[in-house]
Amino acid sequence: MTQPKPPPWKRPLPKARKAPVSLTTAQKNAARDRANAAGRRYPNLVDNMWATKQPKT
Repeated sequence: MTQPKPPPWKRPLPKARKAPVSLTTAQKNAARDRANAAGRRYPNLVDNMWATKQPKT
């Protein structure tokens, strides 16, 4: 049998991964364009993640 895990509030915090990335103006515009093309009013997390991989210009 496996040992029961402690509840989430008793577990230690996860280690930080990467520092947050700020989008440039061009990346923000690219995310907005992508959202508009998909019929969304605002860019979602997927659009922003896609924009972070675009070149910073």
